Amino acid sequence: MPTTAQSGPVEPGERGALTVSGTVVERIAARAAREVDGVGGAAGRVLGIAVGAEDLDNSAKVTAKVAGGTASLDVRLSVSYPASVARTTDAAREHLVRRVHELTGLDVSRVDITVTALLSGATTTRRVR
Repeated sequence: MPTTAQSGPVEPGERGALTVSGTVVERIAARAAREVDGVGGAAGRVLGIAVGAEDLDNSAKVTAKVAGGTASLDVRLSVSYPASVARTTDAAREHLVRRVHELTGLDVSRVDITVTALLSGATTTRRVR
C-alpha cells in the first residue's frame, strides 16, 4: 500500500484516478474484434473514400468516445461470406462490450457497427477465352 512521508498509508479514495484515453480504447477494441470468427478489417478512408481494400487479415477500424467510466464505439469491419451478417455483428458487439470492460474497466454503452464488405474466403481467377 502506498505511503506518504508524514502520515502513513494513503486511503484508496485519495490515491487519484486512472484515465483511459479514447485512443487506447480504439486499439483495444480493434484488437478484440479480430478475436471474433468471421470478422475482418475495413479499408482506411480519406474524405470518405476507401483507400486500400477490406481484408480478413486487417483490423477493424474503431472510433471511441470516453466520458467518465463509459465508452461508446463506432466500428467499421468486414464479414466473411457466407456467414450471417446479423449473427456475426451481434457476436462482435457482445465480444467488444465484454473485452473492453475486462481490459479497461469501462462500461460500453453503445457499439455501432458498419459492415463495409462481405469477403469470400475463396479466391477466384478469371480466364480470358
